[in-house]
Formats: sequence, C-alpha cells, structure tokens
Amino acid sequence: QVQLVESGGGSVQAGGSLRLSCAVFGYSSGSYCMGWFRQAPGKEREWVARIDSAGGTTYTDSVKGRFTISQDNVKNTLYLRINSLQPEDTAMYYCAADPNPNCRNTQSRNYEFLYWGQGTQVTVSS
Repeated sequence: QVQLVESGGGSVQAGGSLRLSCAVFGYSSGSYCMGWFRQAPGKEREWVARIDSAGGTTYTDSVKGRFTISQDNVKNTLYLRINSLQPEDTAMYYCAADPNPNCRNTQSRNYEFLYWGQGTQVTVSS
C-alpha cells in the first residue's frame, strides 16, 4: 500500500527557513515522479516543484531561487527546502507521486499525480 506522510511544517517569521519532509511507504521514491503542491486559504491547490527518478528538478516561476526539492533514496524521503519565507508562502503543503520515473515536461496538475499525502501546514508571519 502506497502512503505519503509529510512533516516539518510550522509557524515561522518572514525571512526564516523550513525543510519539509515526505516519507514514502510502499514503493521506492526514487522510481517515481515526485512533486510538491501547496494550497493557501481560499485558493486552489497549486504545483510548486517536481523531481524525477534521475534527480532532474523543475519549479514554478514564483518559487525559483528560494525552494529546493530533493530526495534521499536511502531514506525513501522527499524534501522541500524553503528559504526566505514570505507571508504569501502560508499554505498547506502536500507531497504527491506519479508511478512514472520520468516526469512529463508540463506535469503540474493535480490529476497527473496518483498518490497524495495529508499535508503539513506552513504559516509565515510578517
């Protein structure tokens, strides 16, 4: 059974950093296309970043330079490092997986990922 479990969220002040984790159970995280999404209050869930089985990464424009997606295939864990946190980063953050080792070039929609975690809350105060 595939399961994704996020952790690492919290309440931080603007300018701070967080590292979100997503523990993967039931398959090898390094064999799937993995992604991070976020959903702010009153807004639709949006794609943030993805990583393929070869370690290739892609980010949405608004987070480039501040967010870093990575994975540890030994620990079977996906990470999202967020630097210079801003109040607009406040959201529930979700990890997601697609059982395809090669992410598609435009893979960023909710329906393109099969498995989802329950989310971890990030709250940034100014």
